[in-house]
Amino acid sequence: KANVVADALSQKERTRKEENFIKEDLQGMINKLEPRVDGTVCLNNRSWISCFDDLRALIMHKSHKSKYSIHPGSDKMYQDFKKLYWWPNMKAEIATYVSKCLTCAKVKIE
Repeated sequence: KANVVADALSQKERTRKEENFIKEDLQGMINKLEPRVDGTVCLNNRSWISCFDDLRALIMHKSHKSKYSIHPGSDKMYQDFKKLYWWPNMKAEIATYVSKCLTCAKVKIE
């Protein structure tokens, strides 16, 4: 668990660096990003999830395969995510992630 905390702290430091904003195509959103007291960055009260350290993939994996969500489709997953998170091309990334899920593909065929 200590490693998870250390990873999260290092992730937070990288997301605050301005050069990381520039590396990611934010399509002019940099001026709209708001820093929070806890060091995270948000856009319209939604946490901006940077493209570093596979954090987006981890969030999608944990959410999609949770025993509470039971493999939601990409539309449902996007609707749930957009309440809390924001990142460029989020809807497309979620659709791609769900399209690669073997369980969802099997259910869709049946």
